Amino acid sequence: MSKTYFVTGTDTDVGKTVVSSALMQKAVKLGYNVAGYKPIASGCEWTADGLRNSDALILKSSGSVAVEYDWVNPYGFEPAIAPHFAAKAQGIHIELSVLTQGLTRLQSKANWLLVEGAGGWRVPVDDQLFLSDWVTENKLSVILVVGVKLGCLSHAILTAEAIVRDGLPLVGWVANHVELESAQDQAMIQTLCDHLPCPLLGEIPFIVESLAMHDLSQYVQLPEECE
Repeated sequence: MSKTYFVTGTDTDVGKTVVSSALMQKAVKLGYNVAGYKPIASGCEWTADGLRNSDALILKSSGSVAVEYDWVNPYGFEPAIAPHFAAKAQGIHIELSVLTQGLTRLQSKANWLLVEGAGGWRVPVDDQLFLSDWVTENKLSVILVVGVKLGCLSHAILTAEAIVRDGLPLVGWVANHVELESAQDQAMIQTLCDHLPCPLLGEIPFIVESLAMHDLSQYVQLPEECE
């Protein structure tokens, strides 16, 4: 049975891919067969191999199971805008069944799978549905990434409330420093430890260089290590 986690954020640009890479690196070190899944991605770029998303490429390289790029990222869009806007502009409808087929396929290859969301928890996939509807449909355990900055307290607490209200297990959160550390950062992290209904899985320092230059596994624990 594959362990599957969905990584969401309090907003866009809070470091979901940084945290996802760290968790995947840790899972590889613990001996799991690891794969990553970025079902929907905006801001892709054209390469010699076709349209590619940098976050999806990082997930692909962070795993230990060799899979095709299309397995990692079935829906990729060039404009760096909300995915449902990008899809509508191209006349594409994001089908939740396609996301589920991709999930099942990767679960057949890996016994530890990380699924990275797009933006925050309530990202629309069309005019009626949200990506969180798909996560709920598949009953995935959720890990919350909090970008440590001004405003993160309310964003994190409200996001956690929404996840729990949707009936999903919120199994942990990670504090990711998206800016140079300020005097208030540790106080904000402690406040979230006091108010979020799940364990702190780790704290990742502010990183300027390419993720490829870092072993981030030292900064995180997996949810199963906290059980």
